[in-house]
Amino acid sequence: MEFLDPALDRFIANNTEDESPLLQDLNRETYAKVLQPRMLSGHLQGRVLSMLSHMIRPMNILEIGTYTGYSALCLAEGMPKQGKLITIDINEELEKMVRHYFEKSDFNSLIDYKIGNAMEIIPSLNEKFDLVFIDADKNNYSNYYDLVFDKVNTGGYIIADNVLWSGKVAENTTKHDKDTQAIIDFCLKVQQDERVQNVLFPIRDGLLVCRKK
Repeated sequence: MEFLDPALDRFIANNTEDESPLLQDLNRETYAKVLQPRMLSGHLQGRVLSMLSHMIRPMNILEIGTYTGYSALCLAEGMPKQGKLITIDINEELEKMVRHYFEKSDFNSLIDYKIGNAMEIIPSLNEKFDLVFIDADKNNYSNYYDLVFDKVNTGGYIIADNVLWSGKVAENTTKHDKDTQAIIDFCLKVQQDERVQNVLFPIRDGLLVCRKK
């Protein structure tokens, strides 16, 4: 589902800060060589993530779902030079490409790229985070939220991607597919969680931003 008229979408893109040359290259290579390139955050959402990171100034970031590394590089832009970004992905086939772009960036020394199952890795992390970005398997969104919550500092943020799921979350049906239902359940879980302030932004495929009170 396309949420915006293409002309309006172009106007928004034309009035948003450009991607860096490195991100442009990563964008192009992802679309040329990788399956399901729509999973890439892309220009507008990437600039939003960068802006949020600059506003929050997180010392520690956790990203669940690296894909080709685009969103990690955007989030890293707002970290102080002493910061650390841990990004986790289960797909080892993309590791060479991801590490290549991390190494070409200004943030390689700040990024800890882990390959493996996030459900197993997250409990082993000792860091406290100012920002967590969830963009992995939708069926585990609620589980990731529970796993990271106590690791987020008070006043820190949890951001979840794809919470509109191409509009499927609003379909008038008595039975949704598994991923759609998981996202609906996750959004309801956050909405009912009095420990956070939450806003769902209709940016690209939906960003749910939660601030830990």
